[in-house]
Amino acid sequence: MLGWVISCHDDRAQELLDRLEKKFGPLPQCRAVNYWRGLSANMLSRMMCNALHQTDSGDGVIFLTDNAGAAPYRVASLMSHKHSGCEVIAGVHYSLIESMIPLRESLSSGDFRDRIVAQGSPGVTSLWHQQQKNPPFVLLHDLYKP
Repeated sequence: MLGWVISCHDDRAQELLDRLEKKFGPLPQCRAVNYWRGLSANMLSRMMCNALHQTDSGDGVIFLTDNAGAAPYRVASLMSHKHSGCEVIAGVHYSLIESMIPLRESLSSGDFRDRIVAQGSPGVTSLWHQQQKNPPFVLLHDLYKP
């Protein structure tokens, strides 16, 4: 099962998780990380790292964030490069997350990423989709190695 780390500004992450659990009961491998104004990037990173390890069963973890480019998205993006099977989604809202619950057990992290972005379009994106628009910088001499 895919783990979920919901991270949003103020107390929105916990509100989303509470609302989901009120409807579906306790959600295994799900954690909320609230990002409060004034919270340091280091503390947010530590909180999200703890949530990642608490939710990861080996099938992958999906970071569900509110705004692309904001602190929760940036921290999740840095963490995703160090852990295989991690995806970072931005622009999530309650009804979209609710509709994706049944797919946590059946999809790979990459397939889940593609499905949630397609379903939530145009306001939902992922780190992977953003990287396809702006490929990583490559040094020219790296292209011509024998």
